[in-house]
Amino acid sequence: MPKPDLDSAYALGDAKETKEFYADWADTYDESFAEARGYASPREVARVFRAAEGNNAPVLDIGAGTGLLGEAMQGTVIDALDLSPEMLEVARGKGVYRNLMTGDLTGPLDIPSESYGGLVSTGTFTHGHVGAVCLPELWRIARPDALFVCTVIADVLDSAGFGSALAQMVARGQITPVSFHEFDIYDKPGGDHGTDKALIMQFRKCG
Repeated sequence: MPKPDLDSAYALGDAKETKEFYADWADTYDESFAEARGYASPREVARVFRAAEGNNAPVLDIGAGTGLLGEAMQGTVIDALDLSPEMLEVARGKGVYRNLMTGDLTGPLDIPSESYGGLVSTGTFTHGHVGAVCLPELWRIARPDALFVCTVIADVLDSAGFGSALAQMVARGQITPVSFHEFDIYDKPGGDHGTDKALIMQFRKCG
């Protein structure tokens, strides 16, 4: 198993490898990654989500990990979904989620249709992680007019099929046109990846 760090995370393969990797990283993730790098994605997603108008609760945090986004969205009724039980145990200790669920975004989710008024994610749609195969299932569990606010690495938008999948969903009238917001992923610019940028995708389910 590779050493838990950002480059290793970007090189992950299948769900089994990803699950084992984050089991090893769970206890030190917040300190060794989020705090060390000044991980800004949770704050930025929470800011964009709160700026949107509408009845967007309850919210599902997709790939919630250790609950960094849940912390940034305190005061919102929010549930957590992640592949890693170990990461979710860390999130549980923060007391910010209503429910915590394990699940694989590449397959069917054990969640009723039209359960959520908002879906948020940070750090899940990136290198070595989940591609656009997850979008139909996320659309299914979202209720009409649900707000999606999720980060994506710019080149993954194309390489993992998000761009074409989202364009088709817009063309079919399944979602509204997508707005993109570029931001700096890290507040601390030193070291590898310190100046990396990402996009926040914002759209709603039509219905």
